Formats: sequence, structure tokens, C-alpha cells
Amino acid sequence: MQICYDVIVVGGGHAGCEAALVSARMGMQTALLTMNLDTIAQMSCNPAIGGLAKGQLVREVDALGGEMGKVIDATGIQFRLLNASKGHAVRSPRAQADKRLYQFTMKRRLEEQVNLSLRQDSVEDIVVHDKGILALAGKSGTSYRAKAVIITTGTFLNGLIHIGSSQSTGGRSSEPSADKLSNSLQNLGFELDRLKTGTPPRLNGNRINYSVLQEQVGDEQPTAFSFSTEKIQRPQIKCYITYTNSLTHDIIRSNLDRSPNFTGQIKAVGPRYCPSIEDKITRFPDKDHHQIFLEPEGLDTTEVYCNGISTSIPFDVQEAMIHSIKGLENADITRYGYAIEYDYVPPTQIKPSLEAKNVENVFLAGQINGTSGYEEAAAQGIMAGINAVLKIKGCEPFILGRSEAYIGVLIDDLVTKGTQEPYRMFTSRAEYRLVLRHDNADRRLMKYGYKYGLINKKQLNELLEKEKSISETIEYLEYSKREQDSLLKLLKRPNMCFKDLLEIDNNLRKRNISVPVQEQVEIEAKYEGYINRQKRQIEKFKKMEKLALPPHFHYESIPGLRKEAQQKLDRFRPVSLGQASRISGVSPADISILMVYLMSKSKKKLNR
Repeated sequence: MQICYDVIVVGGGHAGCEAALVSARMGMQTALLTMNLDTIAQMSCNPAIGGLAKGQLVREVDALGGEMGKVIDATGIQFRLLNASKGHAVRSPRAQADKRLYQFTMKRRLEEQVNLSLRQDSVEDIVVHDKGILALAGKSGTSYRAKAVIITTGTFLNGLIHIGSSQSTGGRSSEPSADKLSNSLQNLGFELDRLKTGTPPRLNGNRINYSVLQEQVGDEQPTAFSFSTEKIQRPQIKCYITYTNSLTHDIIRSNLDRSPNFTGQIKAVGPRYCPSIEDKITRFPDKDHHQIFLEPEGLDTTEVYCNGISTSIPFDVQEAMIHSIKGLENADITRYGYAIEYDYVPPTQIKPSLEAKNVENVFLAGQINGTSGYEEAAAQGIMAGINAVLKIKGCEPFILGRSEAYIGVLIDDLVTKGTQEPYRMFTSRAEYRLVLRHDNADRRLMKYGYKYGLINKKQLNELLEKEKSISETIEYLEYSKREQDSLLKLLKRPNMCFKDLLEIDNNLRKRNISVPVQEQVEIEAKYEGYINRQKRQIEKFKKMEKLALPPHFHYESIPGLRKEAQQKLDRFRPVSLGQASRISGVSPADISILMVYLMSKSKKKLNR
């Protein structure tokens, strides 16, 4: 049997969900193929969305018309704004999710989406036919045809699970891996490599002694992820904090010879910023404890996620480790921790549009590109979905710059620098983070969501009203005086906030300015000098980005360009001078030579 679609998304994780939804919403007949429909949008690791820099990604996905922010707002059970006491550039929303509710809410939204079909099948082969048509062979025997394919396979490509000396194939605990698809990708010309990630044990919360643990409560006024969410309605829960101790560390150290991380059994590189507990105690031998966050997995389950002790040590060692920890002395492990190795495609093989360089109409998104995290996956998914549709329609690709979004930073890092370890987003990766805040993602990106039909007219009008209100409020503050100073100048003072102005100016109070507008006005007033300086930096950056490099440029013909630079530029094929400047091994001197060469070529054309 053969079935035809415009776009086929392979994989039902967080990248696949966003890619499938956006493709269908842009009018394409879309299919999402996944090995198990019951695990769509499953939170394989921690039951949470957001976090430092990740919260910005979720808000950007929402501003573009994505679904992750809406679903976590509907299913979150504890919301916290991280770094609330620090500057706005590094603040990020985070929420604990009701794990199963999140999963099935997202699945329901996929099921209800017009133009979208969900099919339970495993793709084993991809073949390119004439005129760019792609054929996919399903394990069921069904043949699928599409104009574009988006591959979002997560950790399932040749997945290998490790617990102690035990190994088993699988893309996730108790789920099969996708072995044949790796071979198919290699046959299409992709180079593959291996990465590793891991997960901690889960516990039965009924056997945890919470009375001796430190409580961690959520915010009284939860910060929503979606700009369309008026108020968080769900009941909120407490999380708890405990710590490893010297006994815990002794147990682990005495069993390192049984850990696949240290026996050479695991050969792939794991996440630098989320190491296993075995890695922590060996990397930091002087540290006598490590923090563990005990995070409930939902309102209808007692299962608890132990954030901070990812491990692949044997079962008996995991038992001893858990029972050595304060509050967990009598805890029951419901699921053991494990490590998993999997294939990925080093992302220098994809374009900024997330289309493969070597195979037309094939797009890659999520962990297959070497990233970690649900949020990084969702960000790539929505971009791949948009660009797959634009490719079919013969339109220019949608590419966000580093100065426009964290999504732009994420993708630019991947395609120019690649990654040899699971890539995780941080605020420090974004050089323009002061203007890429979580609170202004709608102001930065909603225009694009509207352009591509993912944001409706009502949402756009609400944004335009917000912009008008911000402008009018700043103007009012600028010309309203309190003694010798304007209200705007007063607001710039470190000890003043917008609420203080409402107390001292009755006319301002009568304007009924919304809280989001108050927030934007306060930020713009207090950070005006810094924001303007960063905007000037962005303008310089954009000039370099606009200097396009021809796709078939012969770098070896440029006099003075170093051999290493020639080789790197020839391999990565940057689309602009700015992108070339971020490639490792290309020096500022090389960029100067390139710039002079491009300008001389441009002058010659003008003189003809």
C-alpha cells in the first residue's frame, strides 16, 4: 500500500510535534509517523519545561505560533521564574509538568489538527526519487511518499541502553531502537556519530520522608509561557531538595569499576552540563555533597523524579546510593536510572534552514542534530516545519539571526560550529541577550508567526495595541513632571518601579495600563543606555551578515587566505561573512581578506 502526503514527520517527540503542527497549519497534508502513538511528546527525562535560556526558547516558539508553551501552561503543576532577583536578560520561566497530562494534552492537539494524520509505524528506509519526491518504507509494509521529510528521531537511532555491564538495544527504556534508519541515512550520504545521555532513578513518593527535607515552592503569581495564557489555573505542588553525602560518594567510588562510564563500555560523549553522579564525584573530588531536586511527576501519581543523580551504575548500587541519602532511607525505586548511546548527524551537514546540504527536501530537527533538551528540540521542530513548507512552495527559507532570537543562536551555533557533545542552550551563548529576553519574545517574533499564518489577526492586533500602549506610556512619563524630574527619569532610579509611579500619579493610575505593558516600560526605562548600545552592536553585526557568500565560492582561489581557512570554509559553506566569522579555525585576518575580496568583486561588477 502506498500513501502520499506533502510533508512527513518521522518521530513524535517534542521536535516532531511542533514540526507536524506547523506544517499542517500552513496548509500541507502532513503525516506524523511514530513507533508508538502512546508516547507522543513523552518526557523521557525530567518532567519540566523551561529553565535558564530554555524558557526563552519556549516563549519564542509560542510567539511563532507553536504549541509547547500553551500545553505546559495547561498542565504545569509548579511555576518558577528563575533568576528573578537578577537582571532581566538572565531571567527564565520554568515549570514542573504533570508528565502524563502534558503528553496526552499534546497528543490530543495533534489529533484535532486539520490536515494532520497520526500513524503508528517505524520508518526503515528513505529513498530519493526523481523531482525530489521522497519515498519512505515503513516496517508495516506501507510505502509513504512526500515532497519533504522532517526527521526528528531523538535518541532512537541505533539506541543502546546501559545499566552496569548490561546492554540492550532501545531508544528509550522498554522501547525498541530504530536501527535500519541509521543505515538508510548513511546510504544517503550522511556522516553519523554517537552521543550519550542518561536519566536518574524514579522513586515512590509515599516512602520518602519529606519532613526532613527542604521545601521548594513555586511562585505566588506564576509566569505563563504562552502569550495567549491569561492565568495559570491548575493547582500547584511543592518540590523538595536533598543532598548526596560522603557515604553516597563512598558507595559510588567503590563501584566505579562496575559503571559503564568508567569501564570503557560507553564510548560516546555525554552532556557536559548535566553529568552523571559518577562523573560529578570524580570531577569534583573535594565536594562533599551534590544537590538533588525531588520533582513529583504528576498530580495522579506518587512517582518522583530525582533530578541531579543521573546514573548507569548497577541496580544494587543504585539501591545503596538512594538509601544513603537523607529522606530517602526507606524509599522504593520504581524505575532505575540508565545511560543511552545513540546516533546523531553532526549538524554542520545541514543548512541554516535545517535542510540537509546533501539531500534536497530532507530536514533534520532535535537530538538528531546533537542537541539535548525538549526546548531545543521544539525550537528546531517549528523552524524545520516552516522551512519544509516554504521549500515546497518555492519560497525563500525562514532564517532567524543571532540578534533576533535564541532560536537563531541555537541553529547558527549548530550549523557553523557543529557539536561533539549534547548541545544545551545557555544565556551566555547569546551575545545580544539583553534584547533577547523572555518577556519580549512576542514583540520580536510574532510578526513572523503572522506572516506564515501561525498567528491570527486577533493575536496580532493585541500585540499592536500593546506596542501602542508602551509607546504612549513612555511618552506620558517623559512629559509628566514630579517636582524637577520627569516620571520617566524617576523610573530610571534603582529603587523605583512602575508600581511606585502609580502611587504618586493619579492620572497614570487612571490609564489602566496592563501589567505586561508596565513591565516593558520599566525595562526600557532602566536599561535604555545598555539596550541602545546593544542595538548599535546589532546594526554592525547585520552589515556583516548581509555580505552574502556565493554557495559555490572557490575559496582556494582567494590570495592570502590561509589553507586551514580555505578548508573550513569549503567544508561548512557559510551563507554570509558573519557566519564565516564564527567558524572555528577562521581567523579575523581571514575575514578581512574575504571582505576585501568581496568588495573588490562588487566594485568590478558596478564598473562593467
